[in-house]
Amino acid sequence: MSEEENFIYGTFPEHFKWCAATSAFQIEGGATEDGRGRSIWDTFCHISGNIIDNSTADISCDSYHRYMEDVSLLKNLGVKFYRFSISWPRIIAEPTKGVKVNEAGIRYYNNLINSLIAVGISPIVTLYHFDLPQDIQDEGGFLNEDLLIKCFKEYADVCFQNFGDRVKYWATFNEPRQICTLGYGLGIMAPAIHSPKTGVYQAAHSILKAHATVWHLYNDNYRINQNGKVFIVLCSEYAMAKDPGNDSNVEAAELAMQFKLGWFAHPIYINGDYPSVMKNKVLLLSQQEGLKNSRLPEFSEQDKKFIKGTSDIFGMNFYTSRLAEYQQRDNPPSQPCLDLDEIVEFSVDPKWNDAGSMWLYLVPSSMRKILNWIKREYNSPEVFLTETGFMDKTGSLDDEHRVNSFKLYLNEVLKAVTLDECNVVGFTAWSLLDNFEWVFGYSEKFGLVNVDFSDEKRTRKPKKSYYYYAEMIKNNGFLQPPN
Repeated sequence: MSEEENFIYGTFPEHFKWCAATSAFQIEGGATEDGRGRSIWDTFCHISGNIIDNSTADISCDSYHRYMEDVSLLKNLGVKFYRFSISWPRIIAEPTKGVKVNEAGIRYYNNLINSLIAVGISPIVTLYHFDLPQDIQDEGGFLNEDLLIKCFKEYADVCFQNFGDRVKYWATFNEPRQICTLGYGLGIMAPAIHSPKTGVYQAAHSILKAHATVWHLYNDNYRINQNGKVFIVLCSEYAMAKDPGNDSNVEAAELAMQFKLGWFAHPIYINGDYPSVMKNKVLLLSQQEGLKNSRLPEFSEQDKKFIKGTSDIFGMNFYTSRLAEYQQRDNPPSQPCLDLDEIVEFSVDPKWNDAGSMWLYLVPSSMRKILNWIKREYNSPEVFLTETGFMDKTGSLDDEHRVNSFKLYLNEVLKAVTLDECNVVGFTAWSLLDNFEWVFGYSEKFGLVNVDFSDEKRTRKPKKSYYYYAEMIKNNGFLQPPN
């Protein structure tokens, strides 16, 4: 039976949280205005050849000046939540030189937050969405654990002090797996460090400790008065067995899920440590390379106690799926790759609808599957879907494919909630606006709203998907058609 035939009607729970999302670097522009410092992405996208269309985010959607247009679009959309990120270098330009707070940055986010609240929209604020101050990177970035933790804590403290009276949802890091694998493993995103065997794990270790530090900072100093939630936003494809009847494929898919999602979720939601299957595999590979100790760093017992339980909800970005089986090749890969890619081979089903992108395939059933996997693995946590979306190359207003993807993915969320009793409390559309999509520049569009990047006014026009999502929000789900 196909997804469409299996479609169900019904509504989400009464207080289901409908949300749309963006991030600072991708929409704000104002790159050098009002005392903003440089980030690693400013550096990265000004190096020729790094971005597919040779663009930069210097202006992007110009939301630094046009945020009231965004607020108006959000209000008309009907969302009660808006997930955006704060630009760390806009708040503290050079964190290694001390906490010199940029008042213009504070003013900008105060204006945005107050404008949202005035129209009944609650902010969900991400502290770190890929845009590390270049100043910290110059001292080692995520590989300089002590410095990163110190600076991130100071920055979070400034944000809690200035905005925490109105912000009740704080995400520490967005997609730590992507920060590590793409930024420090494969080196294809900023800061472009190619260290798939060691740097990738050191960066993750730093992130987990920095995240826990900021959770405890909030818990100890702010929670009693501000009464908000602090969490981390994780991401993973859903890995499914290439042949569900093949035990080896099933095992490979489960291993992949532990490497992709368990890497960060297991320490936070289970026991303060990495999944045992991951520890065993990395140790084995390390020994095969002639090393005595594992390349995966170890947490002390004190670290484990400190990290365990440091998330008030389970933030999850979900887009797509992969088929998994164990690698069959006899020869080692020609150049160092991520450990997981050395162990598991990933592929896609030719029947999956692709978005014309290198990575995004529409696999609606995997949404329900991953929500059930999270429920089983982490004891039914409260899950907030913090991003889901679909891209195209054109930014067309008649984006039927995006309407279809939201319809099918949301229907799978509804099944997970109503049929499987998964504790999903909210859904977020990525993205409110067409924007700067990292290495893809402006060549990939995810927006519910088209932005004309050739027009200096950056004119915004809602697409068909904007109106579809607005209808979903108004109905709080799928109403049975009259006939």
